[in-house]
Amino acid sequence: MPAGTPEPSPTAAPPATTPSPSPARTPPPAPATQAESGSGRATPTAGPPAAATPPAWLGTRVLPLRPDGFGEIQPTPPELRDRRLVTVDVLPPPEGGDFVATVEPVPAEVADRSTWSVRCPVGLDELRYVTVSFWGFDHRPHTGELLVNTEVADDLVVVFRQLFQARFPIEQMRVTAAEELDAPPTGDGNNTTAFVCRATRGATSWSQHAYGLAVDVNPFQNPYAKGDVVAPELASAYTDRTWCRPGMLEAGDPVVKAFSAIGWGWGGTWESLTDWMHFSRNGR
Repeated sequence: MPAGTPEPSPTAAPPATTPSPSPARTPPPAPATQAESGSGRATPTAGPPAAATPPAWLGTRVLPLRPDGFGEIQPTPPELRDRRLVTVDVLPPPEGGDFVATVEPVPAEVADRSTWSVRCPVGLDELRYVTVSFWGFDHRPHTGELLVNTEVADDLVVVFRQLFQARFPIEQMRVTAAEELDAPPTGDGNNTTAFVCRATRGATSWSQHAYGLAVDVNPFQNPYAKGDVVAPELASAYTDRTWCRPGMLEAGDPVVKAFSAIGWGWGGTWESLTDWMHFSRNGR
């Protein structure tokens, strides 16, 4: 689920459940660069039109709150029905177009701008600051940042290396800030993230994100859905999984396979609710 939205626990099916066959997907357009074999390196070629500039209103239009704490579920704006936005860099892009990753103890300045505090269920020494290269919808390589549990840091580098080599597009990847948890909902966020110190909705237990043991990938293209609730709240167009658009996840794709290979479960297989964005070590 999105960083600011606590995720309910699934109740009907274990994460390993094989979903019903989904309609055939049309692969996303080939990116504007082509990989050298096994390297993920960028080599210019012809490609589709450039990604769009984010609308000026993105992240500014606050939604009315529902009694359940979600924002009001509204139709997806036309500009976001096939969302392919330019990545705004928070870190310098990788030099030479190759995949680059770093793993280190969490720097003080990163901890200060994150959701971590002494009340969290993990100590700062149990987390690692990870940077990885990723491809944007603008067909350019970028550098993202994550806070993750030290036990899974190396495995997640392997996962994101595979995503980079597959040219899977990600809009943004940055550490979630504390103020984002209490911010009023705009329903249009799309940050790929891992550690977020928050509890599961309706319970006293911590979310898997609070342990750095869960990752949400492209939340807008891969929303949470249960009954009449969709999160992000403007992402209803992406509950139609038969309309295949870049950045979406499906069973058997390179992203799901990469997480499955390290033993993680995917919320796209749940039955009591669906959380297409969500991967976690314990499958919840």
